[in-house]
Amino acid sequence: MHGLKVIFKKELADHFSSYRFLILFSLICMVSLIIAYMVSMTIKNEMKDIAKPQFVFLMLFISQGGLFSFVQFVAFFGPLIGLIMGFDLINRERNEGTLSRILAQPIYRDAVINGKFLAGVVTISIMIASIVLVITGLGLILMGVVPGIDEILRILVYMIISIVYISFWLGVAILFSIIFRSVTTSALAGLAVWIFFSFFVSLGANIVAKAFVPDAGPDNLEALLKQITIQRAISLSSPIILYSDATATIVDPTKKTTRSFVFVGPFEKLSSERFSGPLSLHQSLLIVLPYIITLIAITAICFAISYIVFMRQEIRSA
Repeated sequence: MHGLKVIFKKELADHFSSYRFLILFSLICMVSLIIAYMVSMTIKNEMKDIAKPQFVFLMLFISQGGLFSFVQFVAFFGPLIGLIMGFDLINRERNEGTLSRILAQPIYRDAVINGKFLAGVVTISIMIASIVLVITGLGLILMGVVPGIDEILRILVYMIISIVYISFWLGVAILFSIIFRSVTTSALAGLAVWIFFSFFVSLGANIVAKAFVPDAGPDNLEALLKQITIQRAISLSSPIILYSDATATIVDPTKKTTRSFVFVGPFEKLSSERFSGPLSLHQSLLIVLPYIITLIAITAICFAISYIVFMRQEIRSA
């Protein structure tokens, strides 16, 4: 336990004192503030002479400020935070010869990997919490709207999901840092995984769905539904899609499903009044619970693989 505390404090100090962290945090904070400012001014101008609707404060996170909303920004660029923080955590120390010196001390090997990952998660948590609090304060000043209890709870749940999501990419970066001795190779491998899940999964899902169901169209709704189902199933293999759908449903109470395309039958039309109002936080959590559990599971699996590989590796002094 003592060794874990030592590694944790050392890594935490390294993160907060590094220029890499300061530049990354400043850049993300600046973009987030620009998005929040643009959204706040738009909402303020559009609702100047009308009564403010319910959950208007959450629009800070889901409304687009220029090209994308804050939720979309974190979904797309959030992985870079974890990848940049972890791509050289192990191989850099191995190449410099400091890793063997650390293990020569009365510090267990598992304390090294656990301390590094835990320090990264805490750093990510502080970063996300700081940015969300700054955006919340900016929204209070510009919009003049105080968020309700349900809105605050939704923002807290969103923060927790975001921390788990970025921690998954931190685990991916640490895994490549353990597998590859070269820092450049581990960084490129992490970027390749991010590019694959960001672009090629959605593109591949569309191609595969059209290949399996080529005759889908407006005149063949059954085939169209099957095509969408196949495309959806393949797309959910991407952590980015899982995170985007989960957070969009949590932050937007009016969103009744994670699907963007929904067929409405006659019975659904008859009972549409039951679903006309916004969902409670409990109901939104029930919808996205499989997505949250999946994100937690793949984060744990990724770190477990990193742990096993690191514990079995032979470490020599450079």
